[in-house]
Amino acid sequence: MTGTETQPGDHVELDTVPVDEEVVLVFDFGSQTAQLIARRVREQNVFCQIVRHDLSAERVKELNPKGIIFSGGPASVYGDGAPQPDPAIFDLDIPMLGICYGMQVLCRYLGSDVIPGNSREFGRTTCRVHEPNEFFAKLPEELTVWMSHGDQVDNLDSQFISLAATSSCPYAAVKHRSRPIFGLQFHPEVTHTDFGGQLLSNFVRRVCGCHGTWRISSLIDREIDSIRERVGKSRVICGLSGGVDSSVVAALLYRALGSQLSCIFVDNGMLRKGEAEAVRSQFQEHFKTDLHVVDARQRFLGELAGVTDPQQKRKIIGKVFIDVFRSEAESIEDARFLAQGTLYPDVIESGANADGPAETIKSHHNVGGLPEELGFELIEPLRDLFKDEVRKMGLELGLPEKLIWRHPFPGPGLAVRCLGEITEDRLKILREADAIVLEELQNAGWYRKVQQAFAVLLPIQTVGVMGDGRTYEYVLAVRAVSTDDFMTADWSQLPHDLLGKISTRITNSVRGVNRVVYDISSKPPSTIEWE
Repeated sequence: MTGTETQPGDHVELDTVPVDEEVVLVFDFGSQTAQLIARRVREQNVFCQIVRHDLSAERVKELNPKGIIFSGGPASVYGDGAPQPDPAIFDLDIPMLGICYGMQVLCRYLGSDVIPGNSREFGRTTCRVHEPNEFFAKLPEELTVWMSHGDQVDNLDSQFISLAATSSCPYAAVKHRSRPIFGLQFHPEVTHTDFGGQLLSNFVRRVCGCHGTWRISSLIDREIDSIRERVGKSRVICGLSGGVDSSVVAALLYRALGSQLSCIFVDNGMLRKGEAEAVRSQFQEHFKTDLHVVDARQRFLGELAGVTDPQQKRKIIGKVFIDVFRSEAESIEDARFLAQGTLYPDVIESGANADGPAETIKSHHNVGGLPEELGFELIEPLRDLFKDEVRKMGLELGLPEKLIWRHPFPGPGLAVRCLGEITEDRLKILREADAIVLEELQNAGWYRKVQQAFAVLLPIQTVGVMGDGRTYEYVLAVRAVSTDDFMTADWSQLPHDLLGKISTRITNSVRGVNRVVYDISSKPPSTIEWE
C-alpha cells in the first residue's frame, strides 16, 4: 500500500471500450498511479481502460480483455472494508498482473498470506531477479525499483513461485505455477523504476499476446463520432487559453463540428508576456470559427487584492472566471455544451476522480464542471489522457509543433507563481523575468529538453548592491523539471553557465529583483508549481 493513493472509485464509461481493439483493463483499487499504468500500456499501442475494482466477471467477459492489471491501493487486504474484486474473474482464464496492493489481492485469493512487513519500504531499492522467464525478458538480473508498501505477501504455498526479491521483501515478484498470473510488490509504472516500461511491455506483449495495433488516430475518430452524436445541431463553447490542451480540444471540436464551435478567451491579467496577442494570432491561423475575447484584467486584479492564500487565489480566480465566462456565453445563441481541456493529472490532483474524496493536492478551476445554473453540459475529450498523448493528438490534428510543444501553463496563470499578494507591479516583474527564462532556454537549445520551466516571484526581499547603492528587492526562483507524465518529476540539471546567464539578465534588466535562486526539488515530495 502507498501513502499517495486514493479511495477506489467509479472511473470510465465502459461503453467507450472499442470492440475491435485489443484491450487491457486496469482494475483501480484506489491508486493515484492507476492512470500511469494505463499510459504505459498505451505506449505499447494497446488500448487500455481503467475500470472499477469490483467490475463483475460477467461484464469482463463481455469486454473480452487480453489481460487484466490490478492497481495498487492504500488499504490492507485483510482490513475491514478493503476493496475486493469479484472472485469469479479468477475463473476466466485471463492473464493477470497485480501491482503492490493488487499483487496482495491476487496472492491472497489464490491461497497465500498477506501480513504487515517487518519494515516498510518507501522509495528506491535494489531488486534481484533469481528466476528469469518471459516476464523478465530483456532485463538485467539487478534492477532499481520503486517500493511503496507496508504489507507484503508471506508463505507463497504451492501455487506461486518467487521470481525476484529485495533485501527486505523475499517476494518482490511472483508467478503462478500453472496460470499466466504475475505479481509485483514494486511499481513498474513510475519512472523511478528502471525498465518498468519493459516489464509492462513483456506482460502485454509476451504474456497477453497483444500485437499493438491501437493508435491515437483511432481515438480521434471515435471522439469525433461521439461528439457529433452527442451535440447534434447545437453549439459548443470552448474556453480557449492558447495552451496545448485547450488548443487540441478546439482543433478536435473544429474537425467534428466546424462552424458550430464558438471559442471564448478570457484575458485575466495573469498571462505570460505577449500571450493575449499570441492567442489571437494562433486562433486566426488555425481556426475559422467564432472567437470572443473578453478583457477582464481589472476585475480579476480587484478581486485578488490583498489575498495571499494560494487556495483562496485559485477559488477567487475560478469564481470570477465562471462569472465572466457565463456573461459572455449568454450572448452566444444555441449554446448547450461547454468543452474543457481537463487532463487526467488535473483530476487526480484535485481529488475529483473517486466516490470517496481523494486528498486534494491543489484545486483546478476547470475540474468538476461549472455550476449547474450555468446551464451547460460538459464535454472533456482529453479527460483520460496524459500530456504526451494530447501532444500526439494535436500533431495528428495538424497543429504546429511550436504550439504543441509549449510548456504547460496553469489555469490561474501567474497568480500561482506570484507568491503573496497579486499586484500589477509584481505581475510585471514576474512577466518580464519569466520571458527571460524561456527565451534563454530557447537560445541554449534546452526548451524541448525540459518539460516545464518558469519563474516564481517570492514574497520576500533581500539586501543587494547595485552600483554604489544598497538595494532591498525581491527574490526570484527559477523552476525547470524533467518528466514523462507530470505525476512525478525530477528537477532539470541545467548547465551552470545557462543558469548564470539567466540570473545575470534578470538582475540587470528586471527592476525589482536582486537575487535569483534555482529550485532543485523533485515531485514528490514537492509539486511542480509552487502554489
